[in-house]
Amino acid sequence: MHRKKLLFISANRFTNPYPVYPLGIAYLVAYLKEHLPGYEIRIFDFNIQTPESLSTCLTDWQPDYIALSLRNIDDVSSLSRESFIGGYKEIAGLIRRSVTVPLIIGGSAFSIYPRELFSFIQPEYGIKGEGEESLFQLLSSLDAGSPDLNIEGLVYRQGNKIVVNDRKLFIKTPDLTFDDDLLDFYWDKAGMVNIQTKRGCPYNCIYCTYPLIEGHNVRTLDPGKIIHTLKTLIERHKIDNVFFTDSVFNISNPFNDELARQMIAAKLPLRWGAYFSPHNLTLGQLKLYAEAGLTHIEFGTESLSDRTLKNYGKHFTVEDVVRISNHCNETGIYFCHFMIIGGHGETEETINESFENSRRIENTVFFPYVGMRIYPGTVLHKIAISEGVVDVMDDLLEPVYYMAPGIRYDTLKERAEKTGRRWVFPDEDFGLIAKRMRKKNKKGSLWHYLKK
Repeated sequence: MHRKKLLFISANRFTNPYPVYPLGIAYLVAYLKEHLPGYEIRIFDFNIQTPESLSTCLTDWQPDYIALSLRNIDDVSSLSRESFIGGYKEIAGLIRRSVTVPLIIGGSAFSIYPRELFSFIQPEYGIKGEGEESLFQLLSSLDAGSPDLNIEGLVYRQGNKIVVNDRKLFIKTPDLTFDDDLLDFYWDKAGMVNIQTKRGCPYNCIYCTYPLIEGHNVRTLDPGKIIHTLKTLIERHKIDNVFFTDSVFNISNPFNDELARQMIAAKLPLRWGAYFSPHNLTLGQLKLYAEAGLTHIEFGTESLSDRTLKNYGKHFTVEDVVRISNHCNETGIYFCHFMIIGGHGETEETINESFENSRRIENTVFFPYVGMRIYPGTVLHKIAISEGVVDVMDDLLEPVYYMAPGIRYDTLKERAEKTGRRWVFPDEDFGLIAKRMRKKNKKGSLWHYLKK
């Protein structure tokens, strides 16, 4: 009996500041191996392989289905504005020239632009949002001879219309397995491996796409499965540095505390980092997480002006940021702050306020983005339409930024330098610095080496 063959293709080739393991595919592969045990599944990764090797793989292996994962739309830098969608279409074209099998696309980029990218790439099917159960149902129905067009999150063409099905149900206990060859590459080049502990984000930042990709409803994953994955990474692969890729780690804190206690009880020789909010976090929790191995925090702070924080839809104040930064220093946890300068409502006064308040925070690095990338479906998108920054018909596939008017953008670096704090703007090649450190076998997040 013919075993069905499924090829996952990770189209991502963006490696600044370091390459990122295709985590979404890893969850999908684990789920499908359990639910479709008769399938033979392979992963092709463009961070490692070439278009020529993909062509060879397709013609030699002859998969029955191809699942193309699109991670990033562009480099999210208003200074360079590098778009990736042309490269994605080239990959789809190569696939079409090599085989005639159903092409299914998904990934975070597709979940933000389901109709636009479906129209642009012209696959047979797409899956918006969480893919495990939807892809399983789609493959099962195709194997049975007729696609089930009622699958949640399914995107398909009906005549001249592109249909995007709503999603109401989410899974809570996805398994995670890693590909050994991919692990070796990413451990060497990135110095850490990514894992999720929860999905969804309850917040309403005006620019953010996480709710579009994962939904607002927070689903915490099984802590026992997370511990099992961490043990496997340590014992089988000698990997002792991970990054939890949750939109914000410090939500559902009772779950976080229980996970930390289980990590401590398991005596895992592990160092880890995560994205945090300067909100809903105490000194006691930081100490607990540090005991569980937390060494690095990346704060989505965005501004050090209360007026701008409110305009950005944030749920904390400058005093919260200063307080939690002091707690990090007290606990010995490295931390950095990601900032957005020139977003909606920003003025020269609020920018100067941010620079001045940065002097209150010691032993850190600030990573400022200039302007706000406008994504469809966000509050910022509605604001940009109302202000005439973009037209309601603009698809926004190519990078478009909201840049607050009246800002002396050419003096930002000069003003940042005067604070006496370390500000790393996007045109400073941290990726090159990171690569040099990797060659010295430095692991984990490396930005703490940039501190003044």
